[in-house]
Amino acid sequence: MHQPDPQSRSYTQVINGIELGTMKIPQFQREFVWSREKSAKLIDSILKGYPIGTFILWKTREQLRAVRDIGGVQLPPTPHGDYAEQVLDGQQRLTSLYAAVKGLMLERFDGRKDDFAQICVDLDADTDTDTAVVLPSPPAEAEPGRHVRLVDVLAEDFDFLARLTPERRERLRECSRRVKEYRFSVILIQDAPIDVATEVFTRINVTGKPLSVFEVMVAKTYDHVNHFDLTDRYHALLGELETIGYDTLPQSAVLQIASLLLVGEARKQDILRLDTAEFRSVWPRVEESVKAACDHFRGAYRLPASKLLPYASLVVPFAVFFDAHPDKPSGEQIPLLRELFWRISLTGRYTSATETKLAQDAKKVLAIAEGRQPVYDTAFAVDTSPDAIDRFGFFRASRSFVKAILCLLAYQQPRSFDDDGIVRIANDWLKQANSKNYHHFFPKAVLNRRGVEPRRINHIANITIVDDFLNKRKIKTRKPSDYMAEFRQHNPNLADTMTSHLIDLETGVWDDDYDAFFAARCKAISDELQNWIPLRPCDDAKPVVIGDDSDPDEVEEDSEFDAVADDA
Repeated sequence: MHQPDPQSRSYTQVINGIELGTMKIPQFQREFVWSREKSAKLIDSILKGYPIGTFILWKTREQLRAVRDIGGVQLPPTPHGDYAEQVLDGQQRLTSLYAAVKGLMLERFDGRKDDFAQICVDLDADTDTDTAVVLPSPPAEAEPGRHVRLVDVLAEDFDFLARLTPERRERLRECSRRVKEYRFSVILIQDAPIDVATEVFTRINVTGKPLSVFEVMVAKTYDHVNHFDLTDRYHALLGELETIGYDTLPQSAVLQIASLLLVGEARKQDILRLDTAEFRSVWPRVEESVKAACDHFRGAYRLPASKLLPYASLVVPFAVFFDAHPDKPSGEQIPLLRELFWRISLTGRYTSATETKLAQDAKKVLAIAEGRQPVYDTAFAVDTSPDAIDRFGFFRASRSFVKAILCLLAYQQPRSFDDDGIVRIANDWLKQANSKNYHHFFPKAVLNRRGVEPRRINHIANITIVDDFLNKRKIKTRKPSDYMAEFRQHNPNLADTMTSHLIDLETGVWDDDYDAFFAARCKAISDELQNWIPLRPCDDAKPVVIGDDSDPDEVEEDSEFDAVADDA
Protein backbone atom coordinates (compact mmCIF):
# COMPACT_ATOMS: atom_id res chain seq x y z
CA MET A 1 0.00 0.00 0.00
CA HIS A 2 1.33 3.44 -0.98
CA GLN A 3 1.29 6.35 1.43
CA PRO A 4 -1.81 8.57 1.01
CA ASP A 5 -1.16 11.06 -1.79
CA PRO A 6 -2.40 14.67 -1.31
CA GLN A 7 -3.56 16.14 -4.61
CA SER A 8 -5.81 18.82 -6.06
CA ARG A 9 -8.42 18.34 -8.77
CA SER A 10 -10.06 20.86 -11.05
CA TYR A 11 -13.80 21.34 -11.37
CA THR A 12 -13.68 19.71 -14.81
CA GLN A 13 -11.74 16.69 -13.52
CA VAL A 14 -14.26 16.09 -10.72
CA ILE A 15 -17.39 16.44 -12.90
CA ASN A 16 -15.86 14.38 -15.72
CA GLY A 17 -14.79 11.70 -13.23
CA ILE A 18 -18.42 11.28 -12.14
CA GLU A 19 -19.80 11.31 -15.68
CA LEU A 20 -17.18 8.93 -17.11
CA GLY A 21 -17.59 6.41 -14.27
CA THR A 22 -14.06 6.74 -12.87
CA MET A 23 -15.15 8.48 -9.64
CA LYS A 24 -17.75 6.39 -7.82
CA ILE A 25 -19.80 6.58 -4.64
CA PRO A 26 -19.78 3.06 -3.14
CA GLN A 27 -23.11 1.64 -2.00
CA PHE A 28 -21.98 1.44 1.62
CA GLN A 29 -22.15 5.23 1.83
CA ARG A 30 -25.21 6.56 3.67
CA GLU A 31 -28.31 8.11 2.13
CA PHE A 32 -27.85 11.61 0.71
CA VAL A 33 -29.28 13.93 3.37
CA TRP A 34 -28.01 17.43 2.62
CA SER A 35 -30.70 20.05 2.13
CA ARG A 36 -30.76 22.39 -0.87
CA GLU A 37 -29.89 25.21 1.56
CA LYS A 38 -26.76 23.41 2.72
CA SER A 39 -25.80 22.61 -0.87
CA ALA A 40 -26.20 26.28 -1.83
CA LYS A 41 -23.79 27.23 0.98
CA LEU A 42 -21.29 24.71 -0.39
CA ILE A 43 -21.42 26.31 -3.85
CA ASP A 44 -21.20 29.74 -2.22
CA SER A 45 -17.97 28.66 -0.50
CA ILE A 46 -16.58 27.33 -3.77
CA LEU A 47 -17.45 30.57 -5.58
CA LYS A 48 -15.67 32.60 -2.89
CA GLY A 49 -12.62 30.32 -2.92
CA TYR A 50 -13.14 29.03 0.62
CA PRO A 51 -11.87 25.51 1.52
CA ILE A 52 -14.68 22.95 1.60
CA GLY A 53 -12.77 20.02 3.07
CA THR A 54 -10.88 17.19 1.47
CA PHE A 55 -12.25 14.36 -0.66
CA ILE A 56 -10.68 11.05 0.32
CA LEU A 57 -10.60 8.67 -2.65
CA TRP A 58 -9.64 5.01 -2.80
CA LYS A 59 -8.11 4.05 -6.14
CA THR A 60 -8.83 0.41 -6.83
CA ARG A 61 -9.84 -2.13 -9.43
CA GLU A 62 -12.24 -3.71 -6.90
CA GLN A 63 -15.62 -3.90 -8.60
CA LEU A 64 -17.84 -2.49 -5.87
CA ARG A 65 -21.55 -1.89 -5.98
CA ALA A 66 -21.85 1.85 -6.48
CA VAL A 67 -24.60 4.48 -6.60
CA ARG A 68 -26.02 4.07 -10.10
CA ASP A 69 -27.66 7.43 -10.57
CA ILE A 70 -27.92 10.88 -9.04
CA GLY A 71 -31.17 12.72 -9.55
CA GLY A 72 -32.24 10.44 -12.38
CA VAL A 73 -28.94 10.81 -14.25
CA GLN A 74 -27.67 7.31 -14.98
CA LEU A 75 -23.98 7.09 -14.11
CA PRO A 76 -21.92 4.74 -16.26
CA PRO A 77 -19.95 1.78 -14.89
CA THR A 78 -16.21 2.10 -14.59
CA PRO A 79 -14.60 1.29 -17.95
CA HIS A 80 -13.59 -2.38 -18.06
CA GLY A 81 -10.12 -2.94 -16.61
CA ASP A 82 -9.77 0.66 -15.47
CA TYR A 83 -9.27 1.93 -11.96
CA ALA A 84 -12.12 3.53 -10.08
CA GLU A 85 -11.72 6.18 -7.43
CA GLN A 86 -14.18 5.22 -4.70
CA VAL A 87 -15.27 8.13 -2.49
CA LEU A 88 -14.54 7.26 1.13
CA ASP A 89 -15.15 10.77 2.45
CA GLY A 90 -17.03 13.56 0.71
CA GLN A 91 -20.15 11.80 -0.64
CA GLN A 92 -22.54 14.49 0.62
CA ARG A 93 -20.38 17.30 -0.81
CA LEU A 94 -19.82 15.50 -4.11
CA THR A 95 -23.51 14.70 -4.58
CA SER A 96 -24.44 18.28 -3.66
CA LEU A 97 -21.94 19.68 -6.15
CA TYR A 98 -23.11 17.45 -9.00
CA ALA A 99 -26.82 17.95 -8.30
CA ALA A 100 -26.38 21.74 -8.10
CA VAL A 101 -24.28 22.29 -11.22
CA LYS A 102 -26.54 19.96 -13.24
CA GLY A 103 -29.80 21.30 -11.78
CA LEU A 104 -31.08 17.84 -10.86
CA MET A 105 -34.33 16.79 -9.19
CA LEU A 106 -33.47 14.58 -6.20
CA GLU A 107 -36.00 12.29 -4.55
CA ARG A 108 -35.54 11.90 -0.80
CA PHE A 109 -35.96 8.66 1.11
CA ASP A 110 -39.37 9.84 2.37
CA GLY A 111 -40.61 10.47 -1.18
CA ARG A 112 -40.15 14.27 -1.19
CA LYS A 113 -38.63 15.78 -4.33
CA ASP A 114 -36.03 18.54 -4.13
CA ASP A 115 -35.33 20.63 -7.24
CA PHE A 116 -31.65 21.63 -7.23
CA ALA A 117 -32.25 23.69 -10.39
CA GLN A 118 -33.71 26.27 -7.98
CA ILE A 119 -30.22 27.11 -6.67
CA CYS A 120 -29.34 30.55 -8.01
CA VAL A 121 -26.67 33.24 -7.99
CA ASP A 122 -27.37 36.82 -6.84
CA LEU A 123 -25.52 38.87 -9.46
CA ASP A 124 -25.69 42.00 -7.33
CA ALA A 125 -24.11 40.41 -4.23
CA ASP A 126 -20.47 41.14 -3.45
CA THR A 127 -18.38 37.96 -3.73
CA ASP A 128 -15.72 39.46 -1.48
CA THR A 129 -17.99 39.80 1.58
CA ASP A 130 -19.83 37.40 3.87
CA THR A 131 -23.08 38.12 2.03
CA ALA A 132 -24.50 34.97 0.43
CA VAL A 133 -24.01 35.01 -3.31
CA VAL A 134 -25.53 31.57 -3.93
CA LEU A 135 -29.11 31.06 -2.70
CA PRO A 136 -31.23 27.88 -2.45
CA SER A 137 -33.94 29.56 -4.56
CA PRO A 138 -34.78 33.07 -5.86
CA PRO A 139 -36.56 35.42 -3.45
CA ALA A 140 -40.35 35.60 -3.80
CA GLU A 141 -40.22 39.12 -5.23
CA ALA A 142 -36.97 39.02 -7.15
CA GLU A 143 -35.83 41.88 -9.38
CA PRO A 144 -35.78 40.72 -13.01
CA GLY A 145 -32.30 39.70 -14.16
CA ARG A 146 -30.75 39.81 -10.69
CA HIS A 147 -31.02 36.12 -9.70
CA VAL A 148 -29.80 33.59 -12.26
CA ARG A 149 -29.97 29.83 -11.90
CA LEU A 150 -26.58 28.27 -11.20
CA VAL A 151 -26.98 25.94 -14.19
CA ASP A 152 -27.41 29.00 -16.43
CA VAL A 153 -24.42 30.73 -14.86
CA LEU A 154 -22.22 27.75 -15.67
CA ALA A 155 -23.74 27.31 -19.16
CA GLU A 156 -22.98 30.94 -20.12
CA ASP A 157 -25.73 30.94 -22.71
CA PHE A 158 -25.00 33.93 -24.99
CA ASP A 159 -28.66 34.60 -25.83
CA PHE A 160 -29.35 34.77 -22.12
CA LEU A 161 -26.37 37.08 -21.52
CA ALA A 162 -27.77 39.62 -23.98
CA ARG A 163 -30.72 40.25 -21.66
CA LEU A 164 -28.47 41.28 -18.73
CA THR A 165 -26.99 44.65 -17.97
CA PRO A 166 -23.26 44.91 -18.75
CA GLU A 167 -22.43 44.89 -15.01
CA ARG A 168 -24.47 41.74 -14.34
CA ARG A 169 -23.12 40.11 -17.48
CA GLU A 170 -19.58 40.63 -16.25
CA ARG A 171 -20.51 39.43 -12.74
CA LEU A 172 -22.04 36.27 -14.24
CA ARG A 173 -18.86 35.51 -16.19
CA GLU A 174 -16.79 36.10 -13.04
CA CYS A 175 -18.96 33.72 -10.98
CA SER A 176 -18.74 31.05 -13.67
CA ARG A 177 -14.96 31.42 -13.88
CA ARG A 178 -14.52 31.17 -10.11
CA VAL A 179 -16.50 27.93 -9.86
CA LYS A 180 -14.79 26.31 -12.85
CA GLU A 181 -11.29 27.29 -11.71
CA TYR A 182 -11.76 26.05 -8.15
CA ARG A 183 -9.21 23.42 -7.07
CA PHE A 184 -10.63 20.61 -4.93
CA SER A 185 -8.43 19.11 -2.23
CA VAL A 186 -8.06 15.33 -2.60
CA ILE A 187 -6.21 12.60 -0.71
CA LEU A 188 -5.73 9.50 -2.85
CA ILE A 189 -5.30 6.08 -1.22
CA GLN A 190 -3.83 3.53 -3.62
CA ASP A 191 -3.29 -0.24 -3.55
CA ALA A 192 -5.09 -0.74 -0.24
CA PRO A 193 -7.16 -3.90 0.42
CA ILE A 194 -10.87 -3.40 1.00
CA ASP A 195 -10.69 -4.02 4.74
CA VAL A 196 -8.16 -1.17 5.08
CA ALA A 197 -10.25 1.12 2.87
CA THR A 198 -13.41 0.48 4.87
CA GLU A 199 -11.51 1.00 8.12
CA VAL A 200 -10.46 4.40 6.77
CA PHE A 201 -14.09 5.13 5.93
CA THR A 202 -15.24 4.05 9.38
CA ARG A 203 -12.70 6.26 11.16
CA ILE A 204 -13.55 9.39 9.20
CA ASN A 205 -17.30 8.81 9.06
CA VAL A 206 -18.77 11.79 10.94
CA THR A 207 -21.82 9.81 12.04
CA GLY A 208 -19.60 7.56 14.14
CA LYS A 209 -21.55 4.55 12.84
CA PRO A 210 -19.15 1.83 11.72
CA LEU A 211 -19.83 -0.05 8.53
CA SER A 212 -21.31 -3.49 8.91
CA VAL A 213 -19.54 -6.38 7.22
CA PHE A 214 -22.70 -6.90 5.18
CA GLU A 215 -22.58 -3.35 3.79
CA VAL A 216 -18.99 -3.87 2.71
CA MET A 217 -19.72 -7.26 1.15
CA VAL A 218 -22.72 -5.85 -0.74
CA ALA A 219 -20.39 -3.36 -2.38
CA LYS A 220 -17.54 -5.83 -2.86
CA THR A 221 -19.50 -8.73 -4.39
CA TYR A 222 -21.71 -6.70 -6.73
CA ASP A 223 -21.55 -7.93 -10.33
CA HIS A 224 -23.61 -5.97 -12.85
CA VAL A 225 -22.80 -8.28 -15.77
CA ASN A 226 -23.94 -11.44 -13.98
CA HIS A 227 -26.79 -9.70 -12.11
CA PHE A 228 -25.47 -10.47 -8.63
CA ASP A 229 -26.58 -8.03 -5.97
CA LEU A 230 -26.16 -9.38 -2.43
CA THR A 231 -28.86 -7.10 -1.04
CA ASP A 232 -31.39 -8.37 -3.57
CA ARG A 233 -30.35 -12.01 -3.05
CA TYR A 234 -30.59 -11.69 0.73
CA HIS A 235 -34.06 -10.11 0.62
CA ALA A 236 -35.24 -12.72 -1.88
CA LEU A 237 -34.10 -15.42 0.57
CA LEU A 238 -35.93 -13.67 3.43
CA GLY A 239 -39.04 -13.59 1.25
CA GLU A 240 -38.91 -17.37 0.87
CA LEU A 241 -38.27 -17.85 4.59
CA GLU A 242 -41.17 -15.56 5.49
CA THR A 243 -43.58 -18.12 4.06
CA ILE A 244 -42.45 -20.60 6.74
CA GLY A 245 -42.07 -18.11 9.62
CA TYR A 246 -38.26 -17.86 9.48
CA ASP A 247 -37.73 -14.37 8.09
CA THR A 248 -35.59 -13.12 11.01
CA LEU A 249 -32.36 -14.53 9.57
CA PRO A 250 -29.68 -11.87 10.29
CA GLN A 251 -27.41 -10.51 7.59
CA SER A 252 -24.38 -11.71 9.52
CA ALA A 253 -25.54 -15.32 9.32
CA VAL A 254 -25.45 -15.62 5.54
CA LEU A 255 -21.94 -14.15 5.45
CA GLN A 256 -20.73 -16.49 8.18
CA ILE A 257 -22.18 -19.50 6.39
CA ALA A 258 -20.50 -18.52 3.11
CA SER A 259 -17.17 -18.01 4.89
CA LEU A 260 -17.41 -21.33 6.72
CA LEU A 261 -18.15 -23.15 3.47
CA LEU A 262 -15.22 -21.48 1.70
CA VAL A 263 -12.46 -21.18 4.32
CA GLY A 264 -13.78 -22.83 7.50
CA GLU A 265 -13.74 -19.59 9.51
CA ALA A 266 -16.40 -16.98 10.30
CA ARG A 267 -14.51 -13.95 11.61
CA LYS A 268 -14.99 -10.48 10.14
CA GLN A 269 -11.50 -10.43 8.67
CA ASP A 270 -12.03 -13.84 7.07
CA ILE A 271 -15.27 -12.68 5.45
CA LEU A 272 -13.73 -9.48 4.09
CA ARG A 273 -10.87 -11.44 2.51
CA LEU A 274 -13.13 -13.85 0.64
CA ASP A 275 -12.61 -13.96 -3.10
CA THR A 276 -15.61 -12.20 -4.64
CA ALA A 277 -16.04 -14.69 -7.47
CA GLU A 278 -15.93 -17.58 -4.99
CA PHE A 279 -18.48 -15.82 -2.78
CA ARG A 280 -20.89 -15.40 -5.68
CA SER A 281 -20.40 -19.02 -6.72
CA VAL A 282 -21.10 -20.37 -3.22
CA TRP A 283 -24.25 -18.28 -2.73
CA PRO A 284 -26.68 -20.93 -4.11
CA ARG A 285 -25.26 -23.38 -1.55
CA VAL A 286 -25.84 -20.80 1.20
CA GLU A 287 -29.47 -20.40 0.14
CA GLU A 288 -30.19 -24.11 -0.02
CA SER A 289 -28.43 -24.94 3.26
CA VAL A 290 -30.26 -22.13 5.10
CA LYS A 291 -33.63 -23.34 3.85
CA ALA A 292 -32.77 -26.93 4.82
CA ALA A 293 -31.70 -25.83 8.32
CA CYS A 294 -34.92 -23.87 8.84
CA ASP A 295 -37.00 -26.81 7.62
CA HIS A 296 -35.12 -28.98 10.11
CA PHE A 297 -35.95 -26.66 13.01
CA ARG A 298 -39.61 -26.60 11.98
CA GLY A 299 -39.81 -30.37 11.63
CA ALA A 300 -37.39 -31.99 14.08
CA TYR A 301 -37.96 -29.42 16.85
CA ARG A 302 -41.48 -28.29 15.89
CA LEU A 303 -40.50 -24.62 16.01
CA PRO A 304 -43.03 -22.78 13.83
CA ALA A 305 -41.37 -19.36 14.28
CA SER A 306 -37.71 -18.35 14.08
CA LYS A 307 -37.97 -15.97 17.05
CA LEU A 308 -38.19 -19.03 19.28
CA LEU A 309 -34.62 -19.96 18.38
CA PRO A 310 -32.37 -19.27 21.39
CA TYR A 311 -29.91 -17.70 18.95
CA ALA A 312 -30.56 -16.64 15.38
CA SER A 313 -26.99 -17.79 14.70
CA LEU A 314 -27.99 -21.39 15.38
CA VAL A 315 -28.91 -21.44 11.71
CA VAL A 316 -25.20 -21.14 10.85
CA PRO A 317 -23.76 -24.48 12.07
CA PHE A 318 -26.90 -26.34 11.02
CA ALA A 319 -26.65 -24.85 7.53
CA VAL A 320 -23.06 -26.12 7.38
CA PHE A 321 -24.37 -29.60 8.25
CA PHE A 322 -26.97 -29.53 5.48
CA ASP A 323 -24.45 -28.29 2.96
CA ALA A 324 -22.30 -31.34 3.73
CA HIS A 325 -25.34 -33.62 4.10
CA PRO A 326 -28.13 -32.39 1.79
CA ASP A 327 -30.42 -35.29 2.67
CA LYS A 328 -32.41 -35.48 5.89
CA PRO A 329 -30.35 -36.59 8.90
CA SER A 330 -30.18 -40.31 9.48
CA GLY A 331 -31.52 -41.97 12.62
CA GLU A 332 -28.15 -41.71 14.39
CA GLN A 333 -27.53 -38.13 13.33
CA ILE A 334 -30.84 -36.73 14.62
CA PRO A 335 -30.12 -37.18 18.37
CA LEU A 336 -26.54 -35.89 17.89
CA LEU A 337 -27.82 -32.70 16.24
CA ARG A 338 -30.46 -32.31 18.95
CA GLU A 339 -27.83 -32.62 21.66
CA LEU A 340 -25.69 -29.93 20.02
CA PHE A 341 -28.74 -27.66 19.71
CA TRP A 342 -29.55 -27.95 23.40
CA ARG A 343 -25.96 -27.66 24.62
CA ILE A 344 -25.45 -24.45 22.63
CA SER A 345 -28.76 -23.04 23.84
CA LEU A 346 -28.56 -23.92 27.53
CA THR A 347 -24.96 -22.79 28.02
CA GLY A 348 -25.36 -19.27 26.59
CA ARG A 349 -22.66 -20.24 24.11
CA TYR A 350 -23.24 -17.52 21.52
CA THR A 351 -23.40 -14.68 24.03
CA SER A 352 -19.72 -13.84 23.36
CA ALA A 353 -16.91 -14.67 20.91
CA THR A 354 -19.58 -15.96 18.56
CA GLU A 355 -17.52 -16.00 15.37
CA THR A 356 -14.83 -18.27 16.84
CA LYS A 357 -17.42 -20.59 18.38
CA LEU A 358 -19.32 -20.86 15.11
CA ALA A 359 -16.18 -22.22 13.44
CA GLN A 360 -15.70 -24.68 16.30
CA ASP A 361 -19.31 -25.83 16.09
CA ALA A 362 -19.11 -26.15 12.31
CA LYS A 363 -16.44 -28.80 12.88
CA LYS A 364 -18.82 -30.60 15.23
CA VAL A 365 -21.66 -30.73 12.70
CA LEU A 366 -19.24 -31.93 10.02
CA ALA A 367 -18.26 -34.75 12.36
CA ILE A 368 -21.95 -35.61 12.76
CA ALA A 369 -22.38 -35.49 8.97
CA GLU A 370 -19.58 -38.05 8.72
CA GLY A 371 -21.26 -40.27 11.31
CA ARG A 372 -18.92 -39.43 14.20
CA GLN A 373 -19.72 -38.33 17.75
CA PRO A 374 -18.46 -34.77 18.39
CA VAL A 375 -16.29 -34.21 21.44
CA TYR A 376 -17.57 -31.75 24.06
CA ASP A 377 -15.36 -29.89 26.49
CA THR A 378 -16.43 -28.27 29.76
CA ALA A 379 -17.76 -25.19 27.92
CA PHE A 380 -20.67 -27.41 26.89
CA ALA A 381 -21.44 -28.68 30.40
CA VAL A 382 -25.14 -28.52 31.22
CA ASP A 383 -27.19 -29.06 34.35
CA THR A 384 -30.74 -30.15 33.59
CA SER A 385 -31.78 -30.81 37.19
CA PRO A 386 -34.97 -29.28 38.63
CA ASP A 387 -32.74 -27.12 40.84
CA ALA A 388 -30.99 -25.70 37.73
CA ILE A 389 -34.35 -24.92 36.11
CA ASP A 390 -35.35 -23.12 39.33
CA ARG A 391 -32.05 -21.23 39.56
CA PHE A 392 -31.64 -20.12 35.93
CA GLY A 393 -35.22 -19.94 34.76
CA PHE A 394 -36.11 -16.33 35.62
CA PHE A 395 -38.07 -15.09 32.64
CA ARG A 396 -36.46 -12.71 30.20
CA ALA A 397 -37.68 -13.45 26.71
CA SER A 398 -34.30 -12.74 25.12
CA ARG A 399 -32.28 -15.14 27.30
CA SER A 400 -31.00 -18.21 25.51
CA PHE A 401 -31.66 -20.45 28.53
CA VAL A 402 -35.29 -19.35 28.70
CA LYS A 403 -35.76 -19.54 24.96
CA ALA A 404 -34.36 -23.07 24.99
CA ILE A 405 -37.12 -24.05 27.39
CA LEU A 406 -39.67 -22.19 25.27
CA CYS A 407 -38.45 -24.38 22.39
CA LEU A 408 -39.03 -27.40 24.60
CA LEU A 409 -42.58 -26.22 25.30
CA ALA A 410 -43.20 -25.49 21.62
CA TYR A 411 -42.03 -29.02 20.76
CA GLN A 412 -44.92 -30.38 22.83
CA GLN A 413 -47.25 -28.58 20.39
CA PRO A 414 -49.17 -26.88 23.21
CA ARG A 415 -52.92 -26.94 22.87
CA SER A 416 -55.52 -24.37 23.86
CA PHE A 417 -56.98 -24.77 27.35
CA ASP A 418 -60.56 -24.24 26.22
CA ASP A 419 -60.93 -26.26 23.00
CA ASP A 420 -57.79 -28.44 22.79
CA GLY A 421 -56.82 -26.80 19.48
CA ILE A 422 -53.17 -26.22 18.54
CA VAL A 423 -51.92 -22.83 19.76
CA ARG A 424 -50.77 -20.52 16.97
CA ILE A 425 -47.16 -19.40 17.48
CA ALA A 426 -45.84 -16.71 15.14
CA ASN A 427 -42.94 -14.24 14.95
CA ASP A 428 -45.26 -11.24 15.13
CA TRP A 429 -46.64 -12.60 18.41
CA LEU A 430 -43.20 -13.15 19.96
CA LYS A 431 -41.75 -9.63 19.87
CA GLN A 432 -42.08 -8.85 23.56
CA ALA A 433 -41.76 -10.46 26.94
CA ASN A 434 -45.46 -9.65 27.36
CA SER A 435 -46.21 -11.42 24.09
CA LYS A 436 -49.68 -12.58 23.12
CA ASN A 437 -48.28 -16.12 23.33
CA TYR A 438 -46.88 -15.89 26.89
CA HIS A 439 -49.16 -16.47 29.87
CA HIS A 440 -48.38 -16.62 33.59
CA PHE A 441 -50.26 -19.75 34.66
CA PHE A 442 -50.53 -18.30 38.16
CA PRO A 443 -51.30 -14.66 37.27
CA LYS A 444 -48.86 -12.09 38.62
CA ALA A 445 -51.62 -10.20 40.42
CA VAL A 446 -52.59 -13.34 42.35
CA LEU A 447 -49.02 -14.08 43.43
CA ASN A 448 -48.19 -10.45 44.20
CA ARG A 449 -51.06 -10.38 46.67
CA ARG A 450 -49.52 -13.41 48.39
CA GLY A 451 -46.12 -11.72 48.63
CA VAL A 452 -44.32 -14.20 46.37
CA GLU A 453 -40.87 -12.89 45.36
CA PRO A 454 -40.75 -11.46 41.81
CA ARG A 455 -38.17 -13.93 40.43
CA ARG A 456 -40.45 -16.86 41.32
CA ILE A 457 -43.46 -15.14 39.74
CA ASN A 458 -41.79 -14.15 36.49
CA HIS A 459 -40.21 -17.55 35.92
CA ILE A 460 -40.23 -19.97 33.01
CA ALA A 461 -41.86 -22.57 35.27
CA ASN A 462 -44.87 -20.24 35.50
CA ILE A 463 -45.04 -19.51 31.75
CA THR A 464 -47.29 -21.30 29.29
CA ILE A 465 -47.73 -20.70 25.57
CA VAL A 466 -51.34 -19.80 24.79
CA ASP A 467 -53.26 -17.75 22.25
CA ASP A 468 -54.16 -14.10 22.73
CA PHE A 469 -57.92 -14.58 23.18
CA LEU A 470 -57.42 -17.10 25.95
CA ASN A 471 -54.74 -15.08 27.69
CA LYS A 472 -56.28 -11.63 27.72
CA ARG A 473 -60.02 -12.26 27.75
CA LYS A 474 -60.71 -15.47 29.65
CA ILE A 475 -57.89 -15.92 32.18
CA LYS A 476 -57.03 -12.32 33.07
CA THR A 477 -56.13 -12.25 36.80
CA ARG A 478 -58.17 -15.24 37.99
CA LYS A 479 -56.78 -18.06 40.16
CA PRO A 480 -55.96 -21.32 38.32
CA SER A 481 -58.59 -23.28 40.25
CA ASP A 482 -61.17 -20.76 39.06
CA TYR A 483 -60.41 -20.48 35.35
CA MET A 484 -59.36 -24.13 34.93
CA ALA A 485 -62.70 -25.28 36.40
CA GLU A 486 -64.43 -23.29 33.66
CA PHE A 487 -62.23 -24.81 30.94
CA ARG A 488 -62.93 -28.33 32.28
CA GLN A 489 -66.61 -27.83 31.45
CA HIS A 490 -65.83 -27.18 27.77
CA ASN A 491 -62.77 -29.38 27.25
CA PRO A 492 -63.21 -33.06 28.15
CA ASN A 493 -59.52 -33.64 27.27
CA LEU A 494 -58.24 -30.99 29.65
CA ALA A 495 -55.77 -33.30 31.43
CA ASP A 496 -54.17 -34.26 28.11
CA THR A 497 -54.26 -30.65 27.01
CA MET A 498 -52.26 -29.60 30.06
CA THR A 499 -49.77 -32.41 29.49
CA SER A 500 -48.88 -30.60 26.24
CA HIS A 501 -47.79 -27.73 28.52
CA LEU A 502 -45.83 -30.06 30.85
CA ILE A 503 -48.39 -29.34 33.60
CA ASP A 504 -49.92 -31.92 35.94
CA LEU A 505 -53.41 -30.74 36.87
CA GLU A 506 -53.34 -32.77 40.09
CA THR A 507 -50.31 -30.96 41.54
CA GLY A 508 -51.01 -27.51 42.95
CA VAL A 509 -53.66 -26.45 40.42
CA TRP A 510 -57.02 -27.20 42.06
CA ASP A 511 -55.86 -26.00 45.48
CA ASP A 512 -53.88 -23.01 44.07
CA ASP A 513 -50.68 -24.26 45.75
CA TYR A 514 -48.01 -22.33 43.83
CA ASP A 515 -45.03 -23.94 45.58
CA ALA A 516 -46.24 -27.44 44.67
CA PHE A 517 -47.06 -26.36 41.12
CA PHE A 518 -43.68 -24.63 40.70
CA ALA A 519 -41.68 -27.64 41.91
CA ALA A 520 -43.66 -30.06 39.73
CA ARG A 521 -43.24 -27.89 36.62
CA CYS A 522 -39.48 -27.55 37.15
CA LYS A 523 -39.25 -31.33 37.43
CA ALA A 524 -41.37 -31.90 34.31
CA ILE A 525 -39.13 -29.54 32.31
CA SER A 526 -36.05 -31.22 33.75
CA ASP A 527 -37.30 -34.71 32.87
CA GLU A 528 -38.04 -33.66 29.31
CA LEU A 529 -34.61 -32.07 28.84
CA GLN A 530 -32.90 -35.19 30.17
CA ASN A 531 -34.67 -37.19 27.46
CA TRP A 532 -32.89 -35.04 24.88
CA ILE A 533 -29.42 -34.56 26.37
CA PRO A 534 -27.37 -37.65 27.30
CA LEU A 535 -24.84 -37.24 30.09
CA ARG A 536 -21.27 -36.72 28.89
CA PRO A 537 -17.95 -36.52 30.79
CA CYS A 538 -18.01 -32.72 30.34
CA ASP A 539 -21.13 -32.54 32.52
CA ASP A 540 -19.07 -33.45 35.58
CA ALA A 541 -17.87 -29.84 35.51
CA LYS A 542 -20.05 -27.28 37.25
CA PRO A 543 -22.06 -25.59 34.48
CA VAL A 544 -22.01 -21.82 34.42
CA VAL A 545 -24.73 -19.95 32.54
CA ILE A 546 -22.91 -16.92 31.20
CA GLY A 547 -23.59 -13.46 29.82
CA ASP A 548 -27.16 -12.28 30.18
CA ASP A 549 -27.95 -15.20 32.48
CA SER A 550 -25.69 -14.05 35.30
CA ASP A 551 -28.18 -12.23 37.53
CA PRO A 552 -31.20 -14.35 38.52
CA ASP A 553 -32.55 -11.55 40.70
CA GLU A 554 -32.92 -9.16 37.78
CA VAL A 555 -36.45 -9.65 36.50
CA GLU A 556 -37.75 -8.24 33.24
CA GLU A 557 -41.39 -7.28 33.11
CA ASP A 558 -42.54 -6.04 29.70
CA SER A 559 -39.42 -5.07 27.80
CA GLU A 560 -38.85 -5.53 24.08
CA PHE A 561 -37.05 -8.60 22.83
CA ASP A 562 -33.34 -7.78 23.01
CA ALA A 563 -31.21 -8.48 19.96
CA VAL A 564 -28.93 -11.41 20.72
CA ALA A 565 -25.26 -10.62 20.91
CA ASP A 566 -24.24 -12.25 17.62
CA ASP A 567 -26.79 -10.26 15.63
CA ALA A 568 -25.49 -6.82 16.49
